[in-house]
Amino acid sequence: MGKIFCLMGKSASGKDYIYKQLLGQSDLNLKQVIPYTTRPIRIKEIDGESYFFCTDEEAEEMARAGKVIEMRSYDTACGVWKYFTADDGQIDLEHNDYLMIGTLESYEKIRDYFGDENVCPLYIWVEDGERLSRALRRERKQAEPKYAEMCRRFLADSRDFSEENLQKAGITHSFENLEKEQIVADVRAYIEQMRA
Repeated sequence: MGKIFCLMGKSASGKDYIYKQLLGQSDLNLKQVIPYTTRPIRIKEIDGESYFFCTDEEAEEMARAGKVIEMRSYDTACGVWKYFTADDGQIDLEHNDYLMIGTLESYEKIRDYFGDENVCPLYIWVEDGERLSRALRRERKQAEPKYAEMCRRFLADSRDFSEENLQKAGITHSFENLEKEQIVADVRAYIEQMRA
């Protein structure tokens, strides 16, 4: 039986980099689970790569069809954005292991849907001052920076990933992202250990 490895952490903790590096290591043979979102696409993002970008109407139609495993809505500085994981045929635990990016809330719902024994959390963290610097650098590169939304996310992540919430979710292991190559090696080693 395969496993779903759920990569999670606060915004600007390096999840996207780690995710791409691990998926790029063909010997790990991890399949990608692509979530859906109604938020606007960012510069350099490609539909179907990090997210499937959809309209509110398309998200509601999938929910009505019973295809939504978990959905989160955020009242952002730019309007309400939805993020969700769908049971759309991407996941086949009989034959594959998977890597996905999500939140603590999405991890809990994925775990409840597929079973605790099939879902493994990978919590990445970075010291808050460094994380804020990274978030600001990333936002400045956007054609239309959304600093208010960046700040909202930063504060919301502090609440969402509080120690209390991590404990409630049963997260007992975490990875501090100090250096790019080392964090990828550390997460890879843990994935291999969990597969053994």
